[in-house]
Amino acid sequence: MDRRQFLMAASAATLASPAFADARGFGTWIANFRARANAQGISNRTFDAAFQGAQYLQDSIDRDRNQAEFVKPLADYMSTAVSDARVSNGRDMLRQHGRLLSRIEATYAVEPHVVLAVWGMESNYGQRRGSTPLISTLATLAYDGRRGRFFEGQLIAALKILQNGDVAPQNMTSSWAGAMGHTQFIPTSYEAYAVDFTGDGRRDIWADDPSDALASTAAYFRRFGWQQGQPWGVEVLLPRGFDYSQTGRTVTRSPAAWAQLGVGDVNGRAVANYGDASLITPTGAGGPAFMVFRNFDVISRYNNAEAYIIGVGHLGDRIRGGDRLRAQWPAGERRLRRAERVELQQRLTDAGYSTGGVDGQIGPNSRRAIRAYQASQGLPQDGHPSLSLLERLR
Repeated sequence: MDRRQFLMAASAATLASPAFADARGFGTWIANFRARANAQGISNRTFDAAFQGAQYLQDSIDRDRNQAEFVKPLADYMSTAVSDARVSNGRDMLRQHGRLLSRIEATYAVEPHVVLAVWGMESNYGQRRGSTPLISTLATLAYDGRRGRFFEGQLIAALKILQNGDVAPQNMTSSWAGAMGHTQFIPTSYEAYAVDFTGDGRRDIWADDPSDALASTAAYFRRFGWQQGQPWGVEVLLPRGFDYSQTGRTVTRSPAAWAQLGVGDVNGRAVANYGDASLITPTGAGGPAFMVFRNFDVISRYNNAEAYIIGVGHLGDRIRGGDRLRAQWPAGERRLRRAERVELQQRLTDAGYSTGGVDGQIGPNSRRAIRAYQASQGLPQDGHPSLSLLERLR
C-alpha cells in the first residue's frame, strides 16, 4: 500500500459503521495482538520494547471519527500552501541544504525544488513532524475496529521498522494518523521506499538532519516515474469559446496539438514539448487553467487531492524562482460537499437537465447536464460543479 492508498483508506474510515471500543479492552487487545505480530516475524523483544508505556489515545479516535470533508476554498488553500513565508523559507532551505539536494538529485534524478515543496507542504520544512507516539496511535486505531485490518497492517510495518533498528521506540513519533517524519511517510511506504542516504545503517526520517527523509521522498518519486526536466504543469490561457469538454485527465494531446487549438502559456506562446498533456481547470472557467504532464500523476501518488498536487507543483516552481500564477483563484469557490453534489444533481434534473441519477458522483452525465444548463444561461460551458452554479440553481 502506498501513501495515496493510505490517505484514501484513512478517509474511508470515517464512512465506516461506528465502533464502540473504549480503553477498557485495550490491554487485552495488545496481549492478543502479540501472537499475530509474532506470526509476521516480530520478536517478543521488539514487541515488548515497542509497547512499553503504550497508551490508548482517545484523541486519535476523536480525530479519526471527525475528519471533515475537505471543502476549503481553493483560493484560501493556495494562499497557505504557497504563502510568501513558505516560498521564502523554501529558498532558505535550498541555500542551506543545496549540496545535499544536489547529491539527492544526482542519485534519484528528482530536482531539489520538488523535494523541498513536498517537505514544505508536509511539515513546514520539519517544523511539524508530529509528536504523537506512533505505536500508541496505530494500536489505538487498530483496536477501535472500524479499519482494524488496515491500521493493524500499518502497526506491523512500524514494528518491523523498530526491529530493523532504524529508530528507537521513544523517537518513533507521527501525526495522529500515523504519518511519520519530515515528509510524512506511512509505515508501509517507509518499508518499501525509505533509504539510508547518510550511510549510517539506519533510515532515520525523524532526525533533525533531514537527509534520509528528503532522499526517501526523491526515491519514492523516482519509483513512480518522475521525469527529470519535465514540469508537473504549466499555467495556460484558453482561447475564447474554448470547448471545455476537452479538459480533464482523460483527454491528452501533445503541446503542439493543444497550440493548434489556441492553447498557449500565459505569454501566448506554445508550451514546450514535454510529452503528452491534459488540460485541467480546477475551478472551472473562472480560474487558472493548467497543462499537466506525467509528473502531475507522480505527485498524485503522494496525495491524490488536486489542490495538494497543484500546491506542491506551484510551491516548487516558486522556490525555484518562478512567478506567481497569472490568473486569480475565484474567491469563495470550493469543492462541493457530497450533500451539495446530490442537491446539484437533483436541481438540475428537476430543471429538465437529467444527470442520469442522483448519487453525489459527478461523472460524464452530470457534466453534460451542467453544460446544457450553462448553455441555457449564457454561461461558459465548462461542466464544472461549482458552488456558484448551485447557488444559481437555488
